[in-house]
Amino acid sequence: MLSEPQILEDHSVCIDEVMRYIRAHIGDPLDRETLADVAGFSVPHFHRVFTAHVGESAISYVRRIRLERAARKLRMGAVDITEVALAAGYDSHAAFSKAFKQQFGLRPSEFRQLNCWVATQLLRKG
Repeated sequence: MLSEPQILEDHSVCIDEVMRYIRAHIGDPLDRETLADVAGFSVPHFHRVFTAHVGESAISYVRRIRLERAARKLRMGAVDITEVALAAGYDSHAAFSKAFKQQFGLRPSEFRQLNCWVATQLLRKG
């Protein structure tokens, strides 16, 4: 039988693998079932372990990573915010703008106008 520290270490390895998977497949549909399968856990166990290790649910983590990627696209000169929104998995400009403002405290158009240093600081907080 594994000791508690060994179980925590094993869980940590699994969660790190899931986080790598998420980053490598960020443009794909990512649901809890798929991510739990990557970890080798049941969905409820995966949810508990991921949240305990990362401090947010897997779905919140995916949303945050997608919004951070969208913010970088905006800073790099992506002209069409709707195109960025669709690439981030949002069905509309309005839904994307609402989620973006919740995450960064600014609308996408405002974020795009920030100087590089301020934008970088907001992304690091994310």
